[in-house]
Amino acid sequence: MKPVNWQTITQVYFLGIGGIGMSALARYFLAEGKLVAGYDRTSTPLTDALKAEGMKIHFEDDVTQIPGSFADLNLKDQTLVVLTPAIPPHHTELDYFKDKEFQIVKRSQVLGFITEPHVCFGVAGTHGKTTTSSILAHILNTAGHNITAFLGGISSNYKSNLLLGKSTQPNHEIVVEADEYDRSFLTLFPDAAIITSMDADHLDIYGSKEEMHLNYQAFAAQVHPSGFIIQKLGLELGNCSARKITYSIADKHANYVGENIKVVNGKYIFNLVTPAYVIDGLELGLPGRHNVENAVAASALAIEHGVDMVSLKEALKSYLGSATSIRISCAKRKCNLH
Repeated sequence: MKPVNWQTITQVYFLGIGGIGMSALARYFLAEGKLVAGYDRTSTPLTDALKAEGMKIHFEDDVTQIPGSFADLNLKDQTLVVLTPAIPPHHTELDYFKDKEFQIVKRSQVLGFITEPHVCFGVAGTHGKTTTSSILAHILNTAGHNITAFLGGISSNYKSNLLLGKSTQPNHEIVVEADEYDRSFLTLFPDAAIITSMDADHLDIYGSKEEMHLNYQAFAAQVHPSGFIIQKLGLELGNCSARKITYSIADKHANYVGENIKVVNGKYIFNLVTPAYVIDGLELGLPGRHNVENAVAASALAIEHGVDMVSLKEALKSYLGSATSIRISCAKRKCNLH
């Protein structure tokens, strides 16, 4: 694939634009002033929303339906084609862009490029990363941080899977899901990370649980040496330069512990034990103790990053959740939410 000259890009074409991760990137580039168009297999409420925002989208694998400027050979240096892993290797439109030597990149590579100049918080794990990253983004935003977030679900607080900060202003921070599928998270070099779980998953990619764990350890090793990793107590991350900080809702030996968890009027109330103090009476309106655990992980990163107690309490209380049941388009249904 042809190397990308990012400075010349004026238009971006998405193969699989209706996926939750792809659509967030499409919204990002549109906000950056680029022309945006794409293909997806099926029309959905999400693709309807993207079209209403100004993107040209079609639903047949047909080169003749690619909008004129995006297929123009004279504009190859200005055109970026973004590819989701869900697109099969032999796809008519993909073959056209390959044959004509357009600039083609994977979604994960784009995230790596976008996050590289900024403070990046990567949230990884075989489960829990969408909720955890959404809570983290909401905490940072509530605390007044200049935050951009690429989310794996539609945030109920922001009605979008993209929370857009001001990238040209100081102290810009990016929250991103660090997706283990197709080893995508290895394109990220975060300043801090959360790792929620490393259960056996995507063994069609990794071949074995041991190989998957090695890749998680490789991701952990890419966290900046002066940064830190918030990890669920018990995970084995191997040797890495970043400081390791543990969390749990079941084991008081962790650095951050959610305790005295109870349900009051349909909401979870709990205390957060930190290395320095205890925060009493945190409130979370999501169902399930696992979401309390996700909130503890997000809170731990936020506190380590300097978020104050008042902002943290307000953010957890006002967090409304996110819809993660959006289907991915194209061929590989098992790649849901990539």
